Amino acid sequence: MDLGLAGRVAIVTGGSRGIGRAIAQLLASEGVDVVICARQRQALEESAKALAQETGRRIVPIVADTMSSESVAQLVNATVKTFGRLDVLVNNASTPGGMVRGPLAEADDKTLLEDIDTKVVGYLRCAKAVAPHMRERRWGRIVNIGGLSGRRSGNISGLRNAAVVHLTKTLADELGTHGITVNLVHPGPTRTERTDAETERRAATNAIRRMVDASEIAQVVAFLASAKAANVTGVAVDASGGSIPVMFQ
Repeated sequence: MDLGLAGRVAIVTGGSRGIGRAIAQLLASEGVDVVICARQRQALEESAKALAQETGRRIVPIVADTMSSESVAQLVNATVKTFGRLDVLVNNASTPGGMVRGPLAEADDKTLLEDIDTKVVGYLRCAKAVAPHMRERRWGRIVNIGGLSGRRSGNISGLRNAAVVHLTKTLADELGTHGITVNLVHPGPTRTERTDAETERRAATNAIRRMVDASEIAQVVAFLASAKAANVTGVAVDASGGSIPVMFQ
């Protein structure tokens, strides 16, 4: 299936490793020029070089911190200056699993606020910065990556993922008339370059009885970023292999 992505330009935050890197790789293989951003320059530049060699597309590494509106603005402006356009934003930058996972007595409010600032407000900053460029072209795709802890109890940092669900639908309602869709993908435990055997064994308790690979998350994101998904917006997609007994409505 031709996803209609050739010639598009995307930003993938947290794109130097893990799910973000897999998303950048697949988008590039579909003909997208990709800007990947992260806070660590060395890992970012190494990933950009490898992805460019793998896909033959332009992969531009830009050091950026989504906790800073100024840094996000510089990221978006540099992307538009380099490519002349911006079509897709994948919000992925955050600490996997969150930083506040223990009991209430051990929960640190400052750490929780950092979690929220990075993932919820960080996603908002990026969406706010790219939206004017997408409105101008009357076309855009924003895909948020948010963990399934927002759909179940047990992890205090999970509240950031619940907030991303709300943010996704709110932005979808506002931006839909401008040809911009906004959707959310929920990974569960996902195989990346850092996955160990024990983590993979535990993940086999999902409905499909195997760990989902980062490349499979990327496939869902690529569809939502494509021309084929023009009628899909404001939805949360469970791409975890059925990790929790929740019906998405």
